[in-house]
Amino acid sequence: MTEARTLTFETPSFYKRLKGMLGVDFYRLFHTPMYYIFLAIAAIIPAMVLGSEGQPNAQGEVVRMYRNTWNIIAADTPLYIINNIGEYANMNMVFIFGGIMVSIFIGHDYKSGYVKQLFTTHALKCDYMLSKSIVGAFSMACMCVTYLLGGAFAGIMSGVDMSVNAGSLMIAILGKMVMSVGWASLYTMLNVIFRRYFGICITLSFVIGTGIPIIGAAALIGNNFALNIFLYGSSVNACLSSNIGALLICIIVSCVWAVVYNIVGSVILSRCDVY
Repeated sequence: MTEARTLTFETPSFYKRLKGMLGVDFYRLFHTPMYYIFLAIAAIIPAMVLGSEGQPNAQGEVVRMYRNTWNIIAADTPLYIINNIGEYANMNMVFIFGGIMVSIFIGHDYKSGYVKQLFTTHALKCDYMLSKSIVGAFSMACMCVTYLLGGAFAGIMSGVDMSVNAGSLMIAILGKMVMSVGWASLYTMLNVIFRRYFGICITLSFVIGTGIPIIGAAALIGNNFALNIFLYGSSVNACLSSNIGALLICIIVSCVWAVVYNIVGSVILSRCDVY
């Protein structure tokens, strides 16, 4: 009985382990210059796009990429097949930046030897996955906020139309922020799999973040509602005509994939070395 009590006392609970690891990871995040650089980039990009004068059409008239400020946040309707870059150049771009941020964060863990020291002492592989996924989701959600602020400011300064259904806009923003959980978990898993190949991780962040696989699937099977089972599809579904059903889809899909990616990543970590 005494031995059992001693063992229980010496083994930290899941809550304490995760809390300790999150404390370290958030400290590192807030002291990583790249985090603030990406926050700034997320704010500057929509401002640059909305502030640009546009391109002349066949009649010589200058046409802006966006006729409405809030299209820089989300499309009017779910678009799986993109006709021009303006239809994609919205808040979904944050998921590309977030993927690169996760790659840099985890890549530094392995390059510096921090992972070896961490797993040698006390941390479990599932704790590592969860901590990195949570920190990654937080950083993406913060990028969504700075992106929104930059886009709104640019819309006001450039005089672009700002009329919108406020409820649908709020749902679209919340939907994309919720999707950060699934995206961060996906990127964490991919970085665990390709931990020795930083270049591949960055490339995958760009390819998957741009939605190229889903766009290709949509080109073959059409704009199918079934595509919402994938992260990119649900992110697109958060648009300016969204209702509460769209938000529920984003929540369910993001949570399910977060569970799947964290389980798969934990299993992979437990069956390989930490180098």
